[in-house]
Amino acid sequence: MDMQAESTKYIFVTGGVMSGLGKGVISSSIAKLLQLSNQKVSCVKIDPYLNYDAGTMNPVAHGEVFVTEDGGECDMDIGNYERFLNQSIPRTHNITTAQVYSSVIEAERKGEYLGACVQIIPHVTDAIKERIRKIAKVENLDMLVVECGGTVGDIESLPFLEALRQIRLEEGPETVVFVHVTLAPSLDVVGEQKTKPTQHSVQELRRIGIQPDLLAVRCSRPLEDSARKKISLFSNVAVKDVFSCHDAESILLVPQMLYDQGIIDEIFKKFGKVGLVNTSTNWDKWNLIVNSFHNIKDQVKIAMVGKYVKLADSYVSVNQALKHAGAKLGKNVIVDWIDSEELNGNVERLSSYDGIIVPGGFGERGVEGIINTANFAREKNIPYLGICFGFQLAAVAFGRYVCGLTNANSTEISPNTENPIIDLLPEQKTIENKGGSLRLGAHEIKIEDNTLAFKIYKSNLIHKRHRHRYEFNQKYLDLFVSKGLKFTGYSDSKKRMEILEIPSHKFYFGVQFHPEFSSRPGYPEESFEAFIKAAGA
Repeated sequence: MDMQAESTKYIFVTGGVMSGLGKGVISSSIAKLLQLSNQKVSCVKIDPYLNYDAGTMNPVAHGEVFVTEDGGECDMDIGNYERFLNQSIPRTHNITTAQVYSSVIEAERKGEYLGACVQIIPHVTDAIKERIRKIAKVENLDMLVVECGGTVGDIESLPFLEALRQIRLEEGPETVVFVHVTLAPSLDVVGEQKTKPTQHSVQELRRIGIQPDLLAVRCSRPLEDSARKKISLFSNVAVKDVFSCHDAESILLVPQMLYDQGIIDEIFKKFGKVGLVNTSTNWDKWNLIVNSFHNIKDQVKIAMVGKYVKLADSYVSVNQALKHAGAKLGKNVIVDWIDSEELNGNVERLSSYDGIIVPGGFGERGVEGIINTANFAREKNIPYLGICFGFQLAAVAFGRYVCGLTNANSTEISPNTENPIIDLLPEQKTIENKGGSLRLGAHEIKIEDNTLAFKIYKSNLIHKRHRHRYEFNQKYLDLFVSKGLKFTGYSDSKKRMEILEIPSHKFYFGVQFHPEFSSRPGYPEESFEAFIKAAGA
């Protein structure tokens, strides 16, 4: 079946009842199933908030900031899309209210609306439609899955939902499928699955002119037939188009769950396509990856010491990268999230772990706990992986406890420190705006021969994603090298140190970049794989 010559088909995923139902996983799973069906597919995330991007948002409140290859600071769902599809997603695929309104206001200031009174409809909705259609056209996609963040009924979401409604009207019903994600909670007292939240959510969606084609109903256990029929009756959606999205052991099992219920057949039928191509080879490869995450007996205990551990989603890419590495090595990676602020005087508790990882972060809170952690891992010869902030504070710890620079610090933490081991990037010193001003996206890194870094990456040249404002101060380079710490990777003609390691240590590896954003199921990022291998040795 060749759909390449036809116009792009759209799957619009909306959500109701409450946030956090898993629209991102369901969108990713549908996209994966389309990809397994030999469709050229990608995903878009709409975020109705007024932030221009996710860059300045607190990860404890919003989840991690995912960085794209081209330097976009995006919603964490973009990371889900990349990991499920094993393909890079550009920054243009994360659309926010601020981006749309900024472009409309800029056009108005230039006089591009020819004196018209600029309004939500048609000007804002047209701008939204244009962005979505441009992605489909430029990338020559068969299918585009568009996830609309927030919930139906939110004021912020209305222009986006209206734009999606208009696309269906303009493109025709055989070009657009609406998937609505809702909730069917089970009350412990009764045990019955309640359908009213779904009924009301669909009613609200229909009130603004959208009739969902498919319902993905989140529930703790498989959706009962009686609940499915009741939802169908009151939502005007056929029983066969109501899908159970019950709790699963792993999010990687969700595509199979939806496939077994026939969701792909239904999507293709609604697009006027009957009969799928033979995708057995694709499924064999995917199932091999999925199965590698299960039935693992060997266990590795990892301490993740960070600043934002109160919300697991703050470090979702790091958590996933650890799992990817563990699956490939046949290790069940158990991660304990430890708040660095609460660790300060009790690093001895880390001695019970097989490895220690310190992910990225910003600001003063909890810094001393991380510095003590990095030093403890070095002294006790515990495998250590430091990412960005973890790289920087490992250098500070080495300066204090090995080089004798007792007041060593980062100027981010102590602007007037006598020994600024970590200092502001030169080009950052004239920047006033915080948003979008970090060193972002993929940069070329050169790696020296006969080093742990070369052993890990098996190359003298890699490209990795960055998100930082501070860097190692090379004024201290010779001193550090003389004391046994090596900088084995660098960028920008050696202006910036990117990788540190201690050759005498079992595994002590720090990277200024963010390797977690490059890790995919079945294809773990190399430094994570090396770290778990060392921890499990």
